[in-house]
Amino acid sequence: MKEPLLYLCHRIPYPPNKGDKITTFNILKFLNKHYDLYVGCFIDDPLDNQYKARVADMCKACFFVDLNPKISKLKGLTAFGKGEPITLPYYRSSKMFDWVNKTIANHNIKKAFIYSGCMAQYVLTPETDHLYKVMQFADIDSDKWRQYANASNGIMSKIYMREYYTLADYEKYVAEQFSVSCFISDTEASLFRELVDEGIQVKVKTLSNGIDSDYFSPTEQSSLGEPFSIEDDNYIVFTGAMDYRPNIETVIWFSQQIWPNVVARCPNSKFYIVGSSPPKAVLELEKTQGIVVTGRVDDVRPYLSNAKAAVAPMLMARGIQNKILEAMAMELPVMTSQRGVEGLENCSLDNLYVTDSEQEMIDWVCEKLNYPQSSAKDARAWLERHYSWDAKLTPLLDYLGDSRE
Repeated sequence: MKEPLLYLCHRIPYPPNKGDKITTFNILKFLNKHYDLYVGCFIDDPLDNQYKARVADMCKACFFVDLNPKISKLKGLTAFGKGEPITLPYYRSSKMFDWVNKTIANHNIKKAFIYSGCMAQYVLTPETDHLYKVMQFADIDSDKWRQYANASNGIMSKIYMREYYTLADYEKYVAEQFSVSCFISDTEASLFRELVDEGIQVKVKTLSNGIDSDYFSPTEQSSLGEPFSIEDDNYIVFTGAMDYRPNIETVIWFSQQIWPNVVARCPNSKFYIVGSSPPKAVLELEKTQGIVVTGRVDDVRPYLSNAKAAVAPMLMARGIQNKILEAMAMELPVMTSQRGVEGLENCSLDNLYVTDSEQEMIDWVCEKLNYPQSSAKDARAWLERHYSWDAKLTPLLDYLGDSRE
């Protein structure tokens, strides 16, 4: 009989088709080998209701709360009267509080693993004070809001800056209350240690992302589920959830500043933007010659395997970019910015091109489009050595140990 463990995450950990869900799914799969899992999460996309059974198969019990983004945004406004970050009321649910408390009591749960700071509120109550708690912040989320503020004007800049300050204070409080606080890279963990007192610094650890190199493999069979002519097109690709602001800002910037220069030199080429829920601003990019916005796709792998290269010139980012790992695993050359590789440790590869120069980006993309598809075997080999999920998640077992310092 395995030990019970409470596992909370802010979004259903399936399907593994976007950044956080890739991580939470692989953590779910890993922890299921070692614990009886009690999983609580939100569903913010009605299409994901079909996957409840898949999650249920991997845990002892699970609880799902529907989250309507429009209603949650209104709930978020209550933060202004309480001096707390908007993120907390956005994900606050009395149903989730009740389920957590009852589940802990009914199953004698003594440990909890929490993914995302917004879910920490459910184990910062008198009923959960006895728990041994491990937090996966992933990245310093508050700093993302600082980046948003610096990239915005007027009232939105002030709102984003307020979120930065309140969330930064909250992150420090959570780290103080939890037994262990994890970040996605050594760089991110070091940055957070600089923000907290010495007593908290020793509790800050690294818990990195991995990559399923069996699934993301150029030899693994995958099929196209959408009516695009990718086998005939000469294209580069950007992948990622398109309702995520860093992705939105990046593809808009690239489409306006880089792509016109590329298509002038490579007139028959295309730029595929692959990802779910693109807003109007991204959809309108299709008016530009050669740009294709796919929306949600069944499988991202065909778009990677047929591309000449992947681009991820992130303007704002925190942590490790899964889109880069996936492209590398598919043996695809990748071009990114300095921000895009901040979470990748000791990665120096011929087929991972890092630059913040617009002209260098243009030249690199044109070179890839003008020549036959090349295989970035060195990138995949490096990933297999350094980024298997089991290798990256094994430290979590130590972090969940019973010893309390």
